[in-house]
Amino acid sequence: MLSSPVLVLNRSYFPVHVTSVRRAFCLLYRGIARVVDEQYRTFDFASWSELSSEVHGEGIQTVSRIILVPKVILLTAYDRLPKRQVRFSRMNILIRDNYTCQYCGRRMNRTHLNLDHVTPRSRGGKTTWENVVASCHACNHKKGGRSPEEAGLLLKRAPYRPKSFPFATLLSKPNIHESWKPYLNVVDFSYWNVELEP
Repeated sequence: MLSSPVLVLNRSYFPVHVTSVRRAFCLLYRGIARVVDEQYRTFDFASWSELSSEVHGEGIQTVSRIILVPKVILLTAYDRLPKRQVRFSRMNILIRDNYTCQYCGRRMNRTHLNLDHVTPRSRGGKTTWENVVASCHACNHKKGGRSPEEAGLLLKRAPYRPKSFPFATLLSKPNIHESWKPYLNVVDFSYWNVELEP
């Protein structure tokens, strides 16, 4: 449950990231973020903990109480938008590849995946979007320092540089949490974020 996804909004209620429940609780406890509920009310850590004791739902058991798992958090001081260029990172590669080994096609937890250079570094392969894929430990071990063809492996999809933010792909999935939808729907987002005239 601590690794469940939580939508992160900037100060203008624009979605900027998806994080884990564990990280969301850290941000909430430190006062960097506030929880946003379905009625668009915001709560700091203390008020969210008090509310959690009154409402039943999916929660984390602590020594003294159960604290509800937040689904949406709002950063209190961050007002920037995500960069246009997608950062080349392990997490973004896993998201691009949908947590799926690009050789055997099995979808798995990120702890069971690593990154593989399609053209091995020992043969001049670069560490770029176009040469790195998610790979399970078994396929990575089987491939070793060889090309996929030499190892008898076939890529499910050629690696590529994403044109949009990887978390935007995550947000377009049909199984997203109901409380995320107002922030992802362009019409709703425009309604809540358009500048009002006096």
